[in-house]
Amino acid sequence: MTDATAPGGFEWSKLRSAWVVIALIPVMLAIFDPAQLVPTLIFTAQAFGHTAIFITFAVLAIGYLKATGAEAVVAKAFQGREVRMIFLAAVLGGVSPFCSCEVIPFIAALLVAGAPLSAVMAFWLASPLMDPAMFLITSGTLGFDFAVAKTVSAIGLGLFGGFAVKAFAASPVFADPLKPATQGGGCGCGSPFKGTPQWRFWTEDKRRAVFKDTTVENALFLGKWLLLAYLLESLMLTYVPADWIATFLGGGGIGPIVLGALVGAPAYLNGYAAVPLVDALLAQGMSNGAAMSFMLAGGVSCVPAAVAVWALVRPRVFAAYLGFAFVGSVGAGLAWNMLA
Repeated sequence: MTDATAPGGFEWSKLRSAWVVIALIPVMLAIFDPAQLVPTLIFTAQAFGHTAIFITFAVLAIGYLKATGAEAVVAKAFQGREVRMIFLAAVLGGVSPFCSCEVIPFIAALLVAGAPLSAVMAFWLASPLMDPAMFLITSGTLGFDFAVAKTVSAIGLGLFGGFAVKAFAASPVFADPLKPATQGGGCGCGSPFKGTPQWRFWTEDKRRAVFKDTTVENALFLGKWLLLAYLLESLMLTYVPADWIATFLGGGGIGPIVLGALVGAPAYLNGYAAVPLVDALLAQGMSNGAAMSFMLAGGVSCVPAAVAVWALVRPRVFAAYLGFAFVGSVGAGLAWNMLA
């Protein structure tokens, strides 16, 4: 799961703020720097065109997963022995098609049913960072190696958090983790199907409708954020001094990696918009390790992902969630800095 899948009950109001910014950027350029207007629009169009094939595959993949009810498969990861659950939860967390609001009722039901917090934590940490759509877009912009490394890091981060919770399960931090008011509700966009997935979804009218609605919603959602991100990338490459980026986020030491993790949360728009921004930062001197820690820490602590956790558990468990994200992101950044 990532924070990018548009929740059900699509409303045009969800797109307005981003579209306003997209419209304002060319207007502001025309007023304050007319010479830069055409190059910015050309850069944005070329970048968006390069990513179009990945967007197409992404929205079709999400639509297929939603229409088939493939989310029901994820619940099986929370059955059996705890160690097995942690491994499966971390792996499936990174490839599941959940949107952030769907995680709330799904995880609430699992916790109430007695699923161990260790497996839930593994799923929570891995799920905002990668899914099939994110992999395609990351691979198309930052390269296949980076996409694979981020996928491995997402699973590793989930395993780290899951086994840490298992090791300290008896501590006061993880005792009685649920908030008293936790319910299995949410925004009402949980999976419409239960039980066994129907891979030949086109045989049922309801599933065909889910495929159509989900595909349209995500095409608009991804298109909006990537268009905005490419505009911002062009502005960053033009107006942000490369020396400044290289000074604070470049180099091979641990400092830039830690800083990348620290600034990841406030600077993170969503998983898809972050990809072009990181591409621009890398072009201006950001280290590979800082880029990885930025994307991991930002993805876990961004508002949609964090709210899904905050809504269900006590503050001490939420603090542990953020702590695992920070430590794991720095560790992954150091490893990627050595390998890249």
